[in-house]
Amino acid sequence: MIPQAPEQRRALIGEYVLGLLEEPEATEVRELIEQDRDAASMALEWERHLLDLADALPAQAPSPALWQRLQQSLGWQSSVDQADSSLARWWNSLSLWRLTSAGLALLVLLSWLPGVLRDSASGPSYTAVLQVPGESARPGWVITVDASGTLHLESLVADQIPPDNSVQFWTLIDPKDGPRSLGLIEPGKGVTLSAEQIGAVQAGQLFELTLEPKGGAPLNRPTGPVLYIGRAVLTASN
Repeated sequence: MIPQAPEQRRALIGEYVLGLLEEPEATEVRELIEQDRDAASMALEWERHLLDLADALPAQAPSPALWQRLQQSLGWQSSVDQADSSLARWWNSLSLWRLTSAGLALLVLLSWLPGVLRDSASGPSYTAVLQVPGESARPGWVITVDASGTLHLESLVADQIPPDNSVQFWTLIDPKDGPRSLGLIEPGKGVTLSAEQIGAVQAGQLFELTLEPKGGAPLNRPTGPVLYIGRAVLTASN
């Protein structure tokens, strides 16, 4: 049952955003967010707050199992297996996994798109690593915005989504304007959006993927739990 007291309701919505609620309570809160503007605003506030907390956490070195999964996802496994000991010592000396989320974003960008930092002929370039909320060591998607303003969204994971749900892509620049939908995303498959579709991008801009009802959010704002979230980082400028 949804509490009427504002603070209790806010706390319950926070548990929903964190993914702590079980059915049928999660469905009840999801329906509340879809139907009630104040509840939807509370959910957005929780998302921003939790993202800020995640950004403030110190970086942690990944476990060997997670490091292996990242290597496999990025296609590094074969080259890493063949690396000699000197390369391994050099790699470890960088303290790679002590970097912040912004540093991880640059690492993935350099690994996948080595030419993007050199292509600054017409405008700045950005990247963002979308991660599971509160888990800075679990990147799921990578966004790059090249000098022409074209956005590329690439997947590092292959999530299984229930058939009665869709994954929706959002961006947020100014909380006063609210989030803007960038369309539906097929899990595990990347997309490319033109500069006209995404508009101007700036450092710190929020991007997220949410789980929505089939066909997308009914109220043109996020209503489901956040799957992945991250902020744009400037990687090159004129």
